[in-house]
Amino acid sequence: MFFCYYPLHYCRRDILMPRLLPLLARFASHTALGLLVAAGLVAYAGPASADSSTAALESALRSEVALVFDLDDNAVLYEKNSSDLKPIASISKLMTALVVIESGQPMDEVLTISEDDIDRMRHSRSRLAVGTRLTRAEMLHLSLMSSENRAANALGRYYPGGMPAFVRAMNDKARALGMRHSHFVEPTGLSSENVATSRDLVKLLQAASRHPEIRDYATDDTEIFEVGRGRHLTYNNTNRLVKRDDWEILISKTGFINEAGRCLVMLTRIDQRDVAIVLLNSTGSYSRIGDAVRIRKLVETSGQTLAMAAAGS
Repeated sequence: MFFCYYPLHYCRRDILMPRLLPLLARFASHTALGLLVAAGLVAYAGPASADSSTAALESALRSEVALVFDLDDNAVLYEKNSSDLKPIASISKLMTALVVIESGQPMDEVLTISEDDIDRMRHSRSRLAVGTRLTRAEMLHLSLMSSENRAANALGRYYPGGMPAFVRAMNDKARALGMRHSHFVEPTGLSSENVATSRDLVKLLQAASRHPEIRDYATDDTEIFEVGRGRHLTYNNTNRLVKRDDWEILISKTGFINEAGRCLVMLTRIDQRDVAIVLLNSTGSYSRIGDAVRIRKLVETSGQTLAMAAAGS
């Protein structure tokens, strides 16, 4: 039996435990009895606290699909429709980057934007005029930081064997990573036929994060590029969280097409742990950012009990 000497409304496990657990942790570190007491109370508190926390999160989330994965413990902290196969829009550019980096092509080779790089599908805008010459590294930088579609398409077009070979390489890499449900038809994400599950995207995030160039380009907040004839253009990151000092983001990518909604994937440090966050088909211009902030707060306050609840579900 659990006795509570607080006022009655404080005796709910989801309210009382967050107050007690830090004290118990210090007590447990000094005595064997404290360790036993703390373990019993964690077991008592875990499911109820996690259930109330996840219920609150679910009611607040604006993303149709969400997955929060603790990479240190290899544990799901939260999931919502995590097995659903969804269009992933410009999240595709992480796979584009992987194929480019691992191809071994020279990053200082100059590529030229051509008519073939113009978006004839959705007529999206680009500031890279036909004839713009940038290095492969600069094209990759723009693709990851600012989701530049013409740059991403040019990367695929300059691949040995051209675009068909590049798309095959994207799908081959997906299979090699164990992304069993993913499929790609082009390098930009403009096609709704580029699809994946959130669990597959955690694998993509992990693979991409192993390459310093991808990490650096994807988390750069702003950069100035010389695009010819002395003309300079300033580009910014499409994920505004990378500019914030209170976030430690290791890798990031946003995406949007109508069929995919607002998407965001990140690897970030939360409470001294590496956590993957995948948000797909979020509604509203800022909803994916709001969802990421809500998730971080939940992990910071309830990470242990979330993992316990997910493991027991």
